[in-house]
Amino acid sequence: MPITFFLKGLIIGFSIAAPVGPIGVLCIRRTMAAGRLHGFLSGIGAATADAFYGSVAAFGLTFISDFLIQQKFWLGLVGGFFLCYLGITTFLSKPFQNSPQVGSGNLVNTYGSTFLLTLTNPLTILSFAAIFAGFGLVKVDGGYNAAALMVFGVFLGSSCWWFLLSSLTGFFRHRINLAMLVWVNRIAGFLIFGFGVSAFISILFI
Repeated sequence: MPITFFLKGLIIGFSIAAPVGPIGVLCIRRTMAAGRLHGFLSGIGAATADAFYGSVAAFGLTFISDFLIQQKFWLGLVGGFFLCYLGITTFLSKPFQNSPQVGSGNLVNTYGSTFLLTLTNPLTILSFAAIFAGFGLVKVDGGYNAAALMVFGVFLGSSCWWFLLSSLTGFFRHRINLAMLVWVNRIAGFLIFGFGVSAFISILFI
C-alpha cells in the first residue's frame, strides 16, 4: 500500500536526523542565540538535503549516487572546511543580549548553510543507502508515486525531529543568562570544529 512507503520514509527521515551531529549542535546554538525560527530553519535546511538524498535512493538514481560517492573526497573536504569555519566563528561570537533583527536574508542564510553542509557530507548518502537496503528498498517498487510518497515521508520525518529539538531548546532559552550563553557558544564552537576535523579524517577511510 502507498501509505506504507510514506510511513517508512517518515521513520527513515526521523532516524537519520535524530543522532546528534554538527547540524544538531547548530540547531541548538542558533535557537539559543536567535530563537526557535532560526533553529527550526537550520533543521529544515538539513531536512531538504535529506529529502534530496532520499529521492536519489528511492528513485534508483544510481548515476547521481555513484557521482556523489566518487566525489566523496572533495565533498568531505568542502564540508570539513565549512564546519571548521563555523566552529571558529561560533566559538568567538558573542551572544545576543537582545533579540536580533530577523530579516529575510538572515533566514535564507540560516536555511542555506545547513542545506549545503548536509549536502556536502558524503556519509549522508551512504547512510541512506544502508538504511534503504535494510528496509529492502534499494529501489522503490510501485512507481514514481510510491517513491514520491517515501521522499515526502523522509522530509516530514526529518522536519518533525528539528521541530521537536528547536521547540525544546526554545523552551529553556529564556532560562539561560548571558554568561551561560557565552559557554553555549564556546562548547558549540568546539564541538562543530571537532566535527570538521572528524570530516577530514573520515574522507581518508570512506
